[in-house]
Amino acid sequence: MAGFKDQNFNDRRSTSADAKKALLEKFRAKPAADDPEVQARLVERQKIAEARAARAAEREAAKQAEAERRAAEQAEAKARAEREEAEAAEREAALEAERKAARDARYAARKARRK
Repeated sequence: MAGFKDQNFNDRRSTSADAKKALLEKFRAKPAADDPEVQARLVERQKIAEARAARAAEREAAKQAEAERRAAEQAEAKARAEREEAEAAEREAALEAERKAARDARYAARKARRK
């Protein structure tokens, strides 16, 4: 372990100071807000945000249209089911009336035979 060097307090302190200096230099090198590159990136970000918002609005409109379409389909299916149920009840009532008429005719025929 000839290459191993134990760090002492002064080494750690100097490393920390170097890291602070590097960080400060990094922030000093940062371009100002009125720099053309910064402005161009800002404009690009705004365009991206607007495009994202437009896509989100389109998705929301599509979801709304789909929900309205489904609601219309459900309402149509419900109306069709109610109409079919009413028609079935009407057919049943007509069939019952026909049976009653046949039963009454048999009863009347039986009465006529007895007289």
